Amino acid sequence: MPKILIVDDDPHIRELIHILLSKEGILIAEATDGEQALAILETDKIDLIILDIMMPNMDGWTFCREVRTYYSDSMPILMVTAKGETAQKVKGFDLGTDDYMVKPFAAAELVARVKALLKRYQISLSNQIEIGDIIIDRTSYKIYFKDHDLTLPLKEFEILFKLATHQDKTFSREQLIEDIWGFGYEGDERTVDVHIKRLRQRFAKEDCPFIITTIRGLGYRLEMKH
Repeated sequence: MPKILIVDDDPHIRELIHILLSKEGILIAEATDGEQALAILETDKIDLIILDIMMPNMDGWTFCREVRTYYSDSMPILMVTAKGETAQKVKGFDLGTDDYMVKPFAAAELVARVKALLKRYQISLSNQIEIGDIIIDRTSYKIYFKDHDLTLPLKEFEILFKLATHQDKTFSREQLIEDIWGFGYEGDERTVDVHIKRLRQRFAKEDCPFIITTIRGLGYRLEMKH
């Protein structure tokens, strides 16, 4: 289930967006300005940001620049603002926003744009992924086989879910650390190797439909067996 961060100093706008997206099964985090939003990014796994421009303490421009410089160049950002001039839009795109909406906006359009961005970045809206005869369920954190189920430790499950959501995409250790453990993690990145090794041991049977492949010098990816 994706988690979206709403960054806006207007509580009514935050509440409106929260209600609209919660109905779509999306988890929501909220921040009143850029500084608070950066603090959330250090502890929470965020899949998409909905960002206002005019805010106290740290405005949307500065926040967007910080995200693109220090956090991620691939996290989608939807900028929502009362300013509709072309120059404002160009500035937003130059700083790395992915889409732009002007207040007041139609509820249906906001939901559609969020879904489009999630789809573009291959962020799954589903809590379940089916791989052959295996179901990976993020609601229960269980793996369901034909005749039994398996509960994984949280970090192992999150790695498997991440790889399974993006089949055939290679993730570096650094990416997995940031996505699963959080940006502020200070431990050894080799912990990823340990978790991958355990996952391989758990899914080593010949009838398992997938394998986790090491891409030398790059990282790991999940592939279907042929």
